[in-house]
Amino acid sequence: MVRCLFLVVSLLVTTATYAQRTAGLTQQTDTSFTNYSAYKNAKKKYSQIQLVKDSLPPLVKASQNINYRTVNDQKLLLDVFRPKKAAQKLLPAVIIIHGGGWRSGSRTQHHPLAARLAEQGFVCFTPAYRLSTHALYPAAVQDLQAAIKWVKANAKKNKVDTQRIVVCGFSAGGQLATLLGTTVPGIKAIVDIDGTLAFIHPESGEGDDSKSVSAGTNWLGYTKTEKPELWQQAGALAHVGSRTPPTLFVNSSVDRMHAGRTDYINILNQYHIYNEVHTFPDSPHAFCLFEPWFTPTVAYITGFLNNVLK
Repeated sequence: MVRCLFLVVSLLVTTATYAQRTAGLTQQTDTSFTNYSAYKNAKKKYSQIQLVKDSLPPLVKASQNINYRTVNDQKLLLDVFRPKKAAQKLLPAVIIIHGGGWRSGSRTQHHPLAARLAEQGFVCFTPAYRLSTHALYPAAVQDLQAAIKWVKANAKKNKVDTQRIVVCGFSAGGQLATLLGTTVPGIKAIVDIDGTLAFIHPESGEGDDSKSVSAGTNWLGYTKTEKPELWQQAGALAHVGSRTPPTLFVNSSVDRMHAGRTDYINILNQYHIYNEVHTFPDSPHAFCLFEPWFTPTVAYITGFLNNVLK
């Protein structure tokens, strides 16, 4: 809890030093990134792909549209996917965070992943969080911290083992998952699906404002040159250390989407912390939304979690 509070306090102190850019706060939902829009874009190059269907397996039950937090009259919802069969023991919790450049996307995009993992004996949660259309960093981090607290507070109802909480995310959600996993005490494993580990890094493509305001600038409220320390602070690479939990990386062939991964792993290895990397060759960034990559992604996550949480 001390580390968690330190992060929040340091973020508030840092962001209070300068005035943030607020032009991106439209208060209008950005629907530009959806599973279908990603599918149409990827299919231009990968004609064989199939969009994963959002259907509930027979042995899984879902509870949807649960209000876990209200901020400035904005209700933040989450959905829960769990095995139908009554558990003989408490089950691990997997909090799945959606991507979309911190500006678009929806928690419902990973319902198929949550359902498939629930089939394997996990209780999965898909929380919404405030995007850069409505609030700047660190609002999303604070929302997801609240989601973790909600999961713990409702653990008995959902048959969750609070000693086995996992954060998982895709793209911007992967960045958020690794940031939470390296700063919030009690997280037992991290699953990063093509999320950057560092914003300011030789491998990073974030923060190019030459043609339009970048996703990172819209979210952080400053350019990289205006406030580099904030950009560094927002990446998990600045926080990884001896207390970081085991981490799984499932990646596309788009290298810039996992900037800082090698440096992060080197630090894990220094402390003998278990980690895995699985990269799909010749795959698009949004690979986890499509077959033939979705099913092996589920298998990689399941195998990793069964190994580190046993």
